Amino acid sequence: MRRNLLISTISSLLFNTAIAGLLTLVGFEGFWVNFVFSQCIGLSIYAINAAVIYHSADVRRRSLILLLSFPGSILFGVQMGSLLTGVGDWSDPQAWIAVVIGLFFGGIGGITYFLGLRIEQLDDEVKQRRLNEMESERRQTEAQLKMLQAQIEPHFLFNTLANVDSLIDSDPAQARRLLERLNDWLRIALQRTRSMQTTLGDELDMLENFLQILKIRFGERLRWNISADAEMRRLQFPPMLLQPLVENAVRHGIEPKVGGGEIVIRAEQADETLRITVSDSGVGLQAKGESGTGLENVRERLGALYGKQGRLHLQGNADGGVTAILELPR
Repeated sequence: MRRNLLISTISSLLFNTAIAGLLTLVGFEGFWVNFVFSQCIGLSIYAINAAVIYHSADVRRRSLILLLSFPGSILFGVQMGSLLTGVGDWSDPQAWIAVVIGLFFGGIGGITYFLGLRIEQLDDEVKQRRLNEMESERRQTEAQLKMLQAQIEPHFLFNTLANVDSLIDSDPAQARRLLERLNDWLRIALQRTRSMQTTLGDELDMLENFLQILKIRFGERLRWNISADAEMRRLQFPPMLLQPLVENAVRHGIEPKVGGGEIVIRAEQADETLRITVSDSGVGLQAKGESGTGLENVRERLGALYGKQGRLHLQGNADGGVTAILELPR
């Protein structure tokens, strides 16, 4: 506020000085007399009417007061100028000419001030509207992400519970181990899916638990290797983004293959891109394809989080199987 007051005061002094120079050029008195009168009138207008604006919150009441305070401040300024210079008492026509000049230039200054104030208000309104729109978009994106994120869990849960049901009669001990693993996974998942970000290390640890659950069903037919150094593991990462890729690799690659196969998860960083690959030695692209709710879910989340900078694509491996390549901006 002090800074704005200082800027306004300096602007008023410069404006008054310019008026004094203009009046001198057209031959109205000398510069010193014009300068004193201009400053007295201009500063009176500025100080008195600014006080009215500051202390009057009601627009209608303020307007009525300004109708009186504006000409009154000019008369006060002329009187002050006359006292300081000894020129132009109220019997002198020059004093009334000074009043007219004060009304003219004061009106210009007032119009300029109120236009600037209105422009500033409109600018603030536009900025606030943009902030509101951005906040609304952020909330919509968060809601969309949570919805997409929530779609992952039921599918996995239904499959796992179906496995438990099939094991209860044939292998109760195995069913119990599967339920214990599922309980651990749920505890971690419910904590992390409430937030929009976690770390890559947390996500990989959760995948390890997820694969351990699947191994109870697949046994030695499912093998995996996770490779990510300590620096990679500390990076921020969206929760539950990798699990659909791993689940897709197991369902469409490892499960249909006689003898099963291996899944390799590797995280690397190149320039400003985090690159994560999920590679399997399964049956390949012909059986897997690129469709599926899990992959579409991942693509939609990438689009919502990173726009075109987040990418997911599949490619066939030369020795069989498929690699899903996930690229995120850092």
